[in-house]
Amino acid sequence: MKKMLTILALCLASTGAFAQSTSPAMGGSPQRMAQMEQQLQSRFANANTTQDGKLTRQQAAAGMPMVARHFDEIDTAKAGYVTLAQIEAFMVQRGAAR
Repeated sequence: MKKMLTILALCLASTGAFAQSTSPAMGGSPQRMAQMEQQLQSRFANANTTQDGKLTRQQAAAGMPMVARHFDEIDTAKAGYVTLAQIEAFMVQRGAAR
């Protein structure tokens, strides 16, 4: 859970939506971490202009640049789209590798 939240923070920071550290070790509160999760969900929903729960490469490029940069890594099924669950799984995987 800690790693996922740290990766969420990195994701948000890479897109300019997040300016300060939120990990518990650095003074982040549970409320702030919940806010980060909500912000990720909100950004996904805003980028998903077709509202089908799937983010295409073009939608990612327009609304979630970090996802667009790693699109091929996240889209492991090579379906041409990614879901919020796939993005979260990628972030957890990246956190475990560090």
